[in-house]
Amino acid sequence: MLCEWKGVEIIEANACKDHIHMLVSIPPKISVSGFVGFLKGKSSLMIFEKFANLKYKYGNRHFWCRGYYVDTVGKNKKVIEEYIKNQQNEDMIADQISIKEYTDPFKGGR
Repeated sequence: MLCEWKGVEIIEANACKDHIHMLVSIPPKISVSGFVGFLKGKSSLMIFEKFANLKYKYGNRHFWCRGYYVDTVGKNKKVIEEYIKNQQNEDMIADQISIKEYTDPFKGGR
């Protein structure tokens, strides 16, 4: 809905437990920083409206972190789409690996 308001096309997106990946096509008339600011600002208002208890957890409507990463896409568009599609699985695998790294193989515990 928010992307439609700005004429931004969502090519691929995936929400993980602590971050979001999006591949979007932003019209030239809109700056990337302007769009990201709009998306973070409006979405946080919508989230706090729907889940009012989160206002107390995040205080002063700071739901999103201050920064973001952006890059242009060229020939590797399909690779990026696949990366985003599979990101949740990759995160789960990484979580399992990190758990195993802390397990003492001789004692069976941490």
